[in-house]
Amino acid sequence: MRRLSLLALPILAAALVACSSGATPGWTYAPAPSASPAASGAASVSPAASGAASAAPSAAPSAAPSTASSPAPSASGGPAPSGGANLVVTAPVGAATAGFQPTTLDASAGTPFTLTFDNQDNQAPHNLILHNPDGSNVQVTGDTAFFTGPGQRQYQVPALTAGTYTYMCQVHPTTMKGTLTVK
Repeated sequence: MRRLSLLALPILAAALVACSSGATPGWTYAPAPSASPAASGAASVSPAASGAASAAPSAAPSAAPSTASSPAPSASGGPAPSGGANLVVTAPVGAATAGFQPTTLDASAGTPFTLTFDNQDNQAPHNLILHNPDGSNVQVTGDTAFFTGPGQRQYQVPALTAGTYTYMCQVHPTTMKGTLTVK
């Protein structure tokens, strides 16, 4: 046992010297860029100033709480970048058990629109996908990969025909789901 302790001492000393030296490590970590580029002009306008959500998530979330002067997004928010409606679905903290807010949305048939997914949950990864009435995925433009909040993703949804569509989180499909009615 004593021999093992004496052999471990030089290794421990070398590790301590390496960790306490002023040298920077030979590696760094940078997250992979989003698969979908930001919408044109979205990076130059802040969400609070424009009233619309950013197309790309913020690299560093703000530590300051939002103020009363910036209105909360609504299910039928302001005009979308494409000129159609901007529907907002939020995953609040604890959404894995509480679900999306809201769980019902309405859209106009024959009109493309923007769907903004506002993931505020820092406890679990989520995503949002939209299903056609037949159960197949609606092909949207935007990054539908799972991500842990806070952050937002915007999806450009093509013109849909009248019917009932569902939206859901693929990680929590039984609790995080909602209905989009297209009229």
